[in-house]
Amino acid sequence: MPLKRIFRTWWPLAASWLLMGTELPILSAVVARMPNPKINLAAYGGVVFPVALIIESPVIMLLAASTALSKDDVSYRKLRRFMLVSGVLLTLLHVLLAFTPLYDLVIVRLLDPPAEIVASARVGLMLMTPWTGAIAYRRFQQGVMIRFGRSDVVGTGTLVRLAADIGALLLGYHLRAWVPGIVAATLAVSAGVLSEAVYAGVRVRPILHGPMRDAPPAENLTRRAFAAFYAPLVLTSLLGMLWQPLGSAALSRMPQALDSLAAWPVVSGLVFMLRSGGMAYNEVVVALLDEKGSSPTLRRFAFLLSALLSGLHLLIALTPLSLLWFGRVSALPPELVSLARPAFALALLMPALNVLQSWYQGAILFGHKTRGIPESVAIFLAIFLAGLGAGIWWERVTGLYVAVAALTLAMGAQTLWLRRRAAPVLAQVAARDTA
Repeated sequence: MPLKRIFRTWWPLAASWLLMGTELPILSAVVARMPNPKINLAAYGGVVFPVALIIESPVIMLLAASTALSKDDVSYRKLRRFMLVSGVLLTLLHVLLAFTPLYDLVIVRLLDPPAEIVASARVGLMLMTPWTGAIAYRRFQQGVMIRFGRSDVVGTGTLVRLAADIGALLLGYHLRAWVPGIVAATLAVSAGVLSEAVYAGVRVRPILHGPMRDAPPAENLTRRAFAAFYAPLVLTSLLGMLWQPLGSAALSRMPQALDSLAAWPVVSGLVFMLRSGGMAYNEVVVALLDEKGSSPTLRRFAFLLSALLSGLHLLIALTPLSLLWFGRVSALPPELVSLARPAFALALLMPALNVLQSWYQGAILFGHKTRGIPESVAIFLAIFLAGLGAGIWWERVTGLYVAVAALTLAMGAQTLWLRRRAAPVLAQVAARDTA
């Protein structure tokens, strides 16, 4: 398999992830230019976004599941039923947490955010209600597109989402005398995911009425088989998303809590943009590894991409580009710029680790040996929590630096475990390719 074939499959997904990654920096840049930027950035990055991620975590892996299992019309309909039920139930959970006393009893008590952001965060969480259902539907349909060779449509859908985001943000900025930054941010995010979901639903129809309908019947997808495949992925997603609220709770208990919570979404937004290429590689591996002779080229592409993303991260960290990004583009106050630049440098290994994780995790998904994935996430969480606990106990290091360092160490350990669990599958694939 030539590198060009992998690149053609990868780049639309990478573009989609990159465009998705620009959402948080654009949002942060607009909110930072509105009244009370610290409070609104901290409310979004410290409460709203982490809680929304936890609620949606059971459906986040629908992209990988749909890519791997939506092989014919019967399988598609079974997976769609699961997607719809899950989306409704999780949306109801979101409503309960945002609109009832559970907000104070659960979210505020667990995260212990600074008092000045509690009310703003609740308003933002209310406005994020459509988030989970829209993402479940969108990721499920995108998996079908990738399975049937239309990954280019996924990137176009992200453009639709970003356009809706920017339109809503600009409207909020224009009305900034009356509209708080947290309202502008969460309305924009909700408008974006709803727009992309509608677009995905329209663009998947030709596949459903064409290649999907004409596809030969695949193996019977029973409930037990799907549960065995998807349950470890749900556990992986849930555990993997826990670091967001846990990190916010820890930052609230360490030095410079408000500043760390305000800088956190801006730093993580830039890091996410650099990690996006690696995140896109997971579905590429799942889709292409079953082709004979593919594994050596997929492995080489992974290491080339790791080197490229690490070099780009290093270039930004060691040059005035980071000052330009955090000071001019993101419009952070000077004290937050001074906090954000060293934190970004500490995250140097994250983009490369993400690529390697996608390579090993994609192989595990291809081999349907998904148990190793939640195991790796459990290791990640254990090390991340240990790092946060040490920072809270010591009380001498700014919380943002502790969180980034702990996150990097945890990702490194997770990658090593994924490599171990993927080894048997990759050995079988290598033997197949040699034969």
